[in-house]
Amino acid sequence: MHCPFCAAVDTKVIDSRLVGDGSQVRRRRQCLMCSERFTTFEVAELVMQRVIKSSEVREPFDENKLRLGMLKALEKRPVSADDVENAINRIKSQLRAMGEREVPTKLVGNLVMEALKKLDKVAYIRFASVYHSFEDIREFGEEIARLQD
Repeated sequence: MHCPFCAAVDTKVIDSRLVGDGSQVRRRRQCLMCSERFTTFEVAELVMQRVIKSSEVREPFDENKLRLGMLKALEKRPVSADDVENAINRIKSQLRAMGEREVPTKLVGNLVMEALKKLDKVAYIRFASVYHSFEDIREFGEEIARLQD
C-alpha cells in the first residue's frame, strides 16, 4: 500500500478489524518513511456468473436489474430498504454458492420469487404475475391459493 502522504511503498499494519457484517476489513496503517497514519478498507471482489436468457443470449449478471425488479414489485409496500438489500445479498450468495459460471435467468427469477414471498406476499403476487405472464384473473387466484397453502 502506498502512503497517501509521501507515496512511499513501505507501510505497516498497526490494527485490523472486521467492520459492518464482516464483509469488510478496516486496517490502520503507518508509513515507515514519514510515520503518518491512515486507514484502508478491504473487501473481497467476487465475480458474479453470467446469466443465460430464455433466448440463449448470455450476459453479465446485473445487480441493478435485480434490484429494480424487486423494487418495482415492492412499490408502496411496507418493506425497508435494508430488508431489500439483505434479500439481494442472499440471492447473490445463493448464486455464488452454486459454483456455476453461468445460470439461467429462470433460476434467478425463482430465487427472487422466494425472497419476495418472505418479504411481502403482495409484492410476490405482483412479481409472479409478470414473471409467469398471467393472462387472466383465474391465474391470480390459483397463485394466491398456492401461497395460502
